[in-house]
Amino acid sequence: MSSTPLRHTALDAVHRALGATMTDFAGWDMPLRYGSERDEHLAVRTRAGLFDLSHMGEITVTGAGAAALLNFALVGNIASVGVGRARYTMICRADGGILDDLIVYRLAETEYMVVANASNAQVVLDALTERAAGFDAEVRDDRDAYALLAVQGPESPGILKSLTDADLDGLKYYAGLPGTVAGVPALIARTGYTGEDGFELFVRPEHAVRLWEALTEAGEGVGLVPCGLSCRDTLRLEAGMPLYGHELTTALTPFDAGLGRVVKFEKDGDFVGREALTAAASRAEATAPRVLVGLIAEGRRVPRAGFAVVAGGQVIGEVTSGAPSPTLGRPIAMAYVDAAYATPGTEGVGVDIRGTHEPYEVVALPFYKRQK
Repeated sequence: MSSTPLRHTALDAVHRALGATMTDFAGWDMPLRYGSERDEHLAVRTRAGLFDLSHMGEITVTGAGAAALLNFALVGNIASVGVGRARYTMICRADGGILDDLIVYRLAETEYMVVANASNAQVVLDALTERAAGFDAEVRDDRDAYALLAVQGPESPGILKSLTDADLDGLKYYAGLPGTVAGVPALIARTGYTGEDGFELFVRPEHAVRLWEALTEAGEGVGLVPCGLSCRDTLRLEAGMPLYGHELTTALTPFDAGLGRVVKFEKDGDFVGREALTAAASRAEATAPRVLVGLIAEGRRVPRAGFAVVAGGQVIGEVTSGAPSPTLGRPIAMAYVDAAYATPGTEGVGVDIRGTHEPYEVVALPFYKRQK
């Protein structure tokens, strides 16, 4: 047990006043749910949900050599990201293992914000700092400089429009622009982890409560509810989005995870992991690694991470994430399975749930895709 006290977000008192069930998540005391996680999930799918994501790790990279540093440190081509745009990418070890998946925002010509997962923020900060040697760039830990709120769901554009004169209609997916929301200066980003349209708002911690209250008030008439980490997990699972520590680990390369597209070998210069990832790409072409698939239960028993996937009495894979799906009404899972069993509709696949091989249908990811 760690003796380090839990960190609290700027919205801690708000969560407690709302009666949230709190949980330790990556060293932060975070809201797991406020009421029914199923109701919170369905609110995001059909109306809107408001999340506190202030545990995420913001790292600012500035200087004339910022783009060159990030191109060396990460697997993506960050130099090609336009100002005001964002890119999903990864940071890998020299052996190609995934240290974390990231979103990088280009805020200005020589300024970037790297957003890491809470559990890996220190690892990413340390790696970027170490890799910055010899580059004309500064790596700054800005985790305490930001609170992060997200409003997600089909009603989220209307809610936000009522509080800002920023050009939300012109804001593309994976882009960000500075603006003012409810009188609060914010970086307004159109990103998310729910499978729905939505926005993430980076603000100073002292402005977080004011913004939360304004969003809550603006969303009252359209059914916005506060949402915890539990429904965030089922939303991203239905949307087929990977979670670090489950679908992504240091034991896997991006090619093992079916995300080789984020590795940009064509960019200029060397980057950490290039040699190992070149070999991993060749291996993936020669012999297909295990493939990440969706599994839908025929029964009611819920699979969990680490459970074996079986066929013909043999272990053919492993569940990485599993939960009841409020949208589908049945338990679902993501799992890495042998390529021979990865085709949607493959017969005879099950999950070993405490000694019983429960039947599951193999499906293509994602389980859920919103209607545009």
